[in-house]
Amino acid sequence: MSGAATISALQAEADMRRWLERAVIGLNLCPFAKAVHVKGQIHYAVYEPADDPASADLMAALLAQAADLAALDAAVRDTTLLIAPNTLADFLDFNDFTARAERQLARAGYDGVFQLASFHPQFQFAGTEPDDLGNATNRAPYPTLHLLREDSVDRAVDAFPEAQAIFERNIDTLQALGAQGWAALDVGPGSAKP
Repeated sequence: MSGAATISALQAEADMRRWLERAVIGLNLCPFAKAVHVKGQIHYAVYEPADDPASADLMAALLAQAADLAALDAAVRDTTLLIAPNTLADFLDFNDFTARAERQLARAGYDGVFQLASFHPQFQFAGTEPDDLGNATNRAPYPTLHLLREDSVDRAVDAFPEAQAIFERNIDTLQALGAQGWAALDVGPGSAKP
């Protein structure tokens, strides 16, 4: 994030935990998040680039996190959030990177093993306006790549009979909350005390 102060790994992780607890779990945006959070099965990894925050280095970090996740039992680590607070500040660049990352994960043999979800402070769904509150379902304090185990996703969907309705319910929740309500959650960069 050129021109901006560098965000420390400690601050990035604290902000992401706050976002997860207040927004994702607090608003029940993901009904599957609370269980893995309570069990301590979410791994927070922060990508700290060297002098040049090249996306090739971030790709290598993602593949390393995927290998680490694959090597552990889901009871120990069910999911990984790879937080990149100091790179890919532009959402379109991040979106392009996410598409490349999905292809790289498949080439590395993780097709059918992991799903990749993405979050970004400026996340915008196709066909929406930047200030559409529905975009907040995928807005996090920092660019983040979320590795999810396919098996865990399948089990969660089986346990939640109306999984397809989650997105629509989230939009309704956010619209009822409104922009002031979202802002009052105070889940942006620097909101948590590390």
